[in-house]
Amino acid sequence: MPVLVCVGQVGNLRPIVNRPLLNSELFTGRLTIGRRLPTCPTRKECELKVLVIGAGGREHALCWKLAQSPNTSALYAAPGNPGIASVATCLATTDYLAAAESIDADLTVVGPEAPLAAGIVDQFRSKGRRIFGPTAAAARLEASKTFAKDFMLRAGIPTARYATVETIDHARKKLRDFALPVVLKADGLAAGKGVIIANSHSEGEQGIAQLLTPGSALVIEEFLTGEEVSFIVLSDGINILPLEPTQDHKAVFDGDTGPNTGGMGAYCDGRILSEFQKAMIMAQVIRPAIEKMRAEGQPFTGFLYAGLMMTEQGPKVLEFNARLGDPETQVLMHRMESDFVEPLFEATQGQLNESELKWRADPSVCVVLAAAGYPGAVRSGDKITGLDHVENATVFHAGTKQANGDLVTSGGRVLGVTASGPTLQSAIHNTYEQVDKIHFDGMHYRTDIGQKGLKRW
Repeated sequence: MPVLVCVGQVGNLRPIVNRPLLNSELFTGRLTIGRRLPTCPTRKECELKVLVIGAGGREHALCWKLAQSPNTSALYAAPGNPGIASVATCLATTDYLAAAESIDADLTVVGPEAPLAAGIVDQFRSKGRRIFGPTAAAARLEASKTFAKDFMLRAGIPTARYATVETIDHARKKLRDFALPVVLKADGLAAGKGVIIANSHSEGEQGIAQLLTPGSALVIEEFLTGEEVSFIVLSDGINILPLEPTQDHKAVFDGDTGPNTGGMGAYCDGRILSEFQKAMIMAQVIRPAIEKMRAEGQPFTGFLYAGLMMTEQGPKVLEFNARLGDPETQVLMHRMESDFVEPLFEATQGQLNESELKWRADPSVCVVLAAAGYPGAVRSGDKITGLDHVENATVFHAGTKQANGDLVTSGGRVLGVTASGPTLQSAIHNTYEQVDKIHFDGMHYRTDIGQKGLKRW
């Protein structure tokens, strides 16, 4: 069956402008490129061959947005997926540098965290390749919870009280220093699933045994109360361009129950945070992080994602990520009105201060359809039907593949159904209306995505 991506029309919407917060310092850390770059008489006339690294829903949303840009002359993805193939040329390889060289990419944008932690940006830069993302050293903000928590302490960034442990015995002793519930976090990358909230000491000890493997470390953290918000910015190492706030839904079941996942859905509207709260986050979290990374000799270039808890005392950082969130990207790209190639390219030149972003007033909602067993052992190969009946929504592919002429499941999070509406309630309704048209055996999803935001309408 053909793979369809259904895109709804959104028109006559009032744009909202986000302008970057500028730093008076001059940019001094520009990459010296050893190869000829495309000629751009003005930033409006630059046509680029763009390569997106990754194969999930985040990367499909990125490709969907970048394909709309007049600055994109050719769009590629490595390795891509069947949904991405409808808007870009997929290169079936994970040798990303070879892929970039084979097409002579003018700009590479990295989606997932693993290549960033492995040093893909360092590798590309050593070969004179223009790439948007943080170095391996800077990506430690995500790759190591211990590094991130210690960094926040050094930078004076508000976060939960914590302790780092490396042995089971030490962990059990430190567990008693924290009130219940208590949060346990695996030190390394865990695809959003390395967190356990323990409501008793026995649950805590079970979580320690599960997460603390030989040679690893574990962060024990106080449990914060409030409302979670995802706040993502672009940075060229000095200048900062914020995206609109979003809200993710981590737990697998309704009501934020069940084990954590990579994200079961998200929404983006203009009411999640007030202008005062945004300014506070920039002043207390984002600006100190970017400035401290530069001061410590590791300028952060790329997407900086702050997972926040909005507490009574103000914003506190739950985690830093070194890339766009998933499924936050789906609602961000769906709601963004501005061209997105321009700021990405400008950031690699240290010229992010020239950028501005406009947003559609209508909220966007994404509901993730997950495979049987997710977030545990996942069953693959179930036939997906109903995509050809979807209308007025965008279906982003996350875990799909072609098999014997059929589109089938091939991962835990399979599809992200994304739609908008003039109000958050209507955006939620429009999204679930299209979800009902899709089917695969074992399909499950949350039915309460976006509900937390209705109190602000």
